[in-house]
Amino acid sequence: MIGAIGRSTRNALIQLGSIYRLLLGMVNELGDQVSRRRPPLRRRVLFEQTDRVGIGSIPLVAMVSFFIGLTMALLIGAELKVYGTERLVPQLIAIAFSRELGPLMTGIVLAARIGAAFTAELGTMTVSEEVEAVEAMGLGPLRFLVAPRLLAITGLLPCLVVISTLAAVFGSFLVSLYYLNIAPGYFFDLTQEGLRVRDVLMGIFKSGVFGLIIGLVACYRGLTVKGGAAGVGNATTSSVVTSVTTVIGTDTLFNILQQALLPNQ
Repeated sequence: MIGAIGRSTRNALIQLGSIYRLLLGMVNELGDQVSRRRPPLRRRVLFEQTDRVGIGSIPLVAMVSFFIGLTMALLIGAELKVYGTERLVPQLIAIAFSRELGPLMTGIVLAARIGAAFTAELGTMTVSEEVEAVEAMGLGPLRFLVAPRLLAITGLLPCLVVISTLAAVFGSFLVSLYYLNIAPGYFFDLTQEGLRVRDVLMGIFKSGVFGLIIGLVACYRGLTVKGGAAGVGNATTSSVVTSVTTVIGTDTLFNILQQALLPNQ
């Protein structure tokens, strides 16, 4: 058992180092283009990826957050209503989603939807030797294939978190209005009273880190595929599992550090 744990830890550290080298190589390729006074990225490719990651993910992210926010408000409101403190529901939902559940749920949704797509695309290109062809043409595979995807998911995930939070608040608004008998004006006053700027900033910062993690893991798995079509499937599954696990672990680490450094915040 100890040997198995040691081998797993060793493999994890090797993969972590490989992902770091992938990120460093991408930055070097972009910096080389900038030093030559050339555009580091093709705008068309970047816009295609941002449209795919951002606009394409809005319906799913909004729907999932709406139903989770509605369910949480319904369950929490039913319990708090017994004690006459149902007015806390708007504040709890707003704080929970802006600071914790919004980034976490959005990260998991994008890991399953976008991360899997990145891995499958790059994996197929790797198996069919298209990545080697891009490199032979002197385009720089990391700059041409990885950078647009990584920038798109890192930059758009915080925007999706805002949409996720708004959808969850709207779900809790419906429950508060029709079940808890909280007037609309009073609902928004309570939400604004409970929501703090540092909660929003923390959620945005965490979501950016989650996007970077998902993009790096997905691209790394896609570029290291071996074994043909079966290898692409295994890499896609591994990408989703690794991304979701890493996002949850990173979120836990953020919470531990926050409680240790800012216990009263």
